[in-house]
Amino acid sequence: MKTIKAGVIGAGTISQAHLDAYQKNPHVEIVSLCDLNEALLRQRGRAYSVSRLYTDYKEMLAREHLDAVSVCTWNSEHAPCTIAALEAGANVLCEKPMAISAREARKMEEAAERCGKLLMIGFVRRFGNDTELLKAFIEKGDFGEIYHAKATYLRRKGNPGGWFGDKSRSGGGPLIDLGVHVIDMTRYLMGNPKPASVYGATFRKLFARENIKSKPGYVAASATDHDICDVEDFATAMIRYENGAVVNVDASFSLNIKEDIGRVELFGTKAGAKLEPELDIFGEWNGHMTNVTLATPTALSFDGLFYKEIDHFVDCVRERAPCRNPAEDGVMIMRILDAIYESARAGHEVRL
Repeated sequence: MKTIKAGVIGAGTISQAHLDAYQKNPHVEIVSLCDLNEALLRQRGRAYSVSRLYTDYKEMLAREHLDAVSVCTWNSEHAPCTIAALEAGANVLCEKPMAISAREARKMEEAAERCGKLLMIGFVRRFGNDTELLKAFIEKGDFGEIYHAKATYLRRKGNPGGWFGDKSRSGGGPLIDLGVHVIDMTRYLMGNPKPASVYGATFRKLFARENIKSKPGYVAASATDHDICDVEDFATAMIRYENGAVVNVDASFSLNIKEDIGRVELFGTKAGAKLEPELDIFGEWNGHMTNVTLATPTALSFDGLFYKEIDHFVDCVRERAPCRNPAEDGVMIMRILDAIYESARAGHEVRL
């Protein structure tokens, strides 16, 4: 196949990871960029030597004949931008979360099927060295049956500001922004079981903690001094899958803890594992309980993480390679997120 002509909709912070990876791939030409913020758009255009700049994605899709489009907008625009790109004949890599509801996600999946195009979801943690390492152990049977997992993604003061705190654009707070990563990661490692039910709770107690002078580690490109904050600042949930496995999830933007925590734990019949951030494995050997630390770096490395994701997307477009992050997985994760928010609202378990 000829060189892939790619465009990016949304020029915020995450777009840089996509643009860097596209720029490095020898089979891709970055043709055009689109964003509502003209100053930011021009800045990205200069940085990546892209001159065809648009503030209207519909105009960009009509004028350019793109083979691939990355959708890097705020969450509420994922569905309309993705559907428009698919209908314009492009294959799409849509950032996570897939949409702001399962209903929107299903419409995106249907559009991809109708148009005969690829829709890949940006579950980048699936391409992490830590996930790939754990997946290899699991597929060799070293963990036995994995029946429980814990997924923790907590920030003490980590609301990025901008659209992240505005529910009309984000669809929610840390659950849909951070929790989506570890929910998908644990489900992927457990073999993508189907969810049976969820119980969830969300809290709005600390908000964005604007009284605290120190800034969070990551600040959104869209952040201003007048941002809205109407999303949850902490979410907790239990997900039960049809195979009987259970996952506990905790995610926060604001929480009174000593330091930010990122941890994934898996518990199987032969062994268990903890990523925090290095990998430790706990099991049995010759009648003794053992703790194993690998003699190789096992913490998540961001060096090349998005390159691997984008390269896979390009291979799927060029070579029709099987997609590791298909739309159906994005729909399933949105069903889980919808159910957690509904459970939190209703105060009882929600069955899927």
